[in-house]
Amino acid sequence: MKYLRYSVGFLLLGQLAMAQTAMDYANTIQAADLEKHLRVLAADDMQGRETGTAGQRKAADYIAKQFADEKLQPIVKSEDGKTGYFQPFKLYQKTWGEFYVKAGGKTYNYPKDFIVNGLFAVMQETPGETVFAGYGIFSDQYNDYAKLDVKGKAVVILEGEPKKANGNYVITNSKKPSDWSSEESVRKKAIIAKDKGAEQVFIVSAESPEAYRQLVAQRTALMGRFNRMSLKPSMEKIGAVGTFLITQEMAANLLNTTAPKLQSAVAKINKTGKPNSGVLKGKISLKAERKDEILESSNVLGFLEGTDKKDEIVVISAHYDHIGVNPDGQVNNGANDDGSGTVSVIEIAQAFAKAKAEGHGPRRSMLFLTVSGEEKGLLGSEYYTDMNPVLPLENTVCDLNIDMVGRVDDLHEGKSDNYIYVIGSDKLSSELHQISEEANRKYTMMDLDYKYNEPSDPQRIYYRSDHYNFAKHKIPIIFYFNGLHADYHRPGDDVEKIDFKLAEKSARLVFYTAWEIVNRENKLVVDSNKP
Repeated sequence: MKYLRYSVGFLLLGQLAMAQTAMDYANTIQAADLEKHLRVLAADDMQGRETGTAGQRKAADYIAKQFADEKLQPIVKSEDGKTGYFQPFKLYQKTWGEFYVKAGGKTYNYPKDFIVNGLFAVMQETPGETVFAGYGIFSDQYNDYAKLDVKGKAVVILEGEPKKANGNYVITNSKKPSDWSSEESVRKKAIIAKDKGAEQVFIVSAESPEAYRQLVAQRTALMGRFNRMSLKPSMEKIGAVGTFLITQEMAANLLNTTAPKLQSAVAKINKTGKPNSGVLKGKISLKAERKDEILESSNVLGFLEGTDKKDEIVVISAHYDHIGVNPDGQVNNGANDDGSGTVSVIEIAQAFAKAKAEGHGPRRSMLFLTVSGEEKGLLGSEYYTDMNPVLPLENTVCDLNIDMVGRVDDLHEGKSDNYIYVIGSDKLSSELHQISEEANRKYTMMDLDYKYNEPSDPQRIYYRSDHYNFAKHKIPIIFYFNGLHADYHRPGDDVEKIDFKLAEKSARLVFYTAWEIVNRENKLVVDSNKP
């Protein structure tokens, strides 16, 4: 019995010593160090780290230097047999080439002066005629095309619908607008114009330059789909008729008139309640070139070899790319998305590297994986998992992915700054979920929020970051996330808005979870298949 008490005592002492050792290295993950790295990666000179740009490559160089300084191993083999930290890959992009409209001695360029809905191409500069088609409405109650032939011409039409001086809408004869005022009406008007033979459709969607800037800000994410990237060459289906969203000033020039005269034509419609189509006409020249580009990008990999279980690999990941510079020159620094996750990976790598240097290295090997192309469709992680896994996927134990941490989201504003969304922990491995919960209970005591782990999540967050490319290969994952906010994919996502104490605590939770996984006796079981 005495020996049993000694054995239990030694076991408890061993567990306490192991926990203290974990805490010693977790405590090297400091808010100040996270901020130091983030002020480099989210600085204006990184130009928003857009995939395939000089800013993204500059960020990659910085990450690789941190890995080298911590003596992580470079394991990506190049054709000459050398190893490095960069895993290069090509991206095939469909994008706009020369894209402009000339009218009245002035040249308007995309996206500075106009934006478009949908894909189309006019590969050579082509002249054309323009005609004012009022509000572009075609219905039994009101018809802008009744006395207007637009075949072979570019139409200039107004958003919305006519409205009388008393505030009543012409079509409904009440204060309630018709469907012609809805967002969907822009698409509807464009389809009608095209069906009637219009060569191009220009819709006046902004009265002033400031209104146009707001329009661009609202549609930046949608505009990105016109610069689609893929890991393989692809074809796209395009037509010859485009839908342009323009300012009132540009519309006047397209119609060979002035803004006051255009306003007068609009005022007449609203006063009489009748169409005023065809009263303004002009000439334009247009070129809308679609072209193929091949871009170079890379993931950055740092490897820490384990001891007795070194053939098994635990991955800690984040994406270091962002969305670049807006058409108006504003830099999207992406401090939260995902500079925060990237610097967390750097600090966690530093903590484990220090542990190894002092004789407490992990039993399993660790891959610190920062990927690019996430903002273009999870392309960097897809390249790693689907096309060129540097380390065997069958030996990969799990992926702990960090994306957008250290900033309180709208749902927790004013309520809690001690939470983290935990996504996917139970979907493939019940053990991983238990380890995550235990690590938090034992060390960090954060509020683990599973809101986005629900299969019914309408935003489908589980599918929207790089962990998913591991999960689809049945590799257990956890996605750590602090949620969305008003500056998501906007220039306001800056370092000053990061709560580095929250980021520190989140990174330490990842560290503690990884510490248990890399040092436990048994490999994680894959025993779940939850949606």
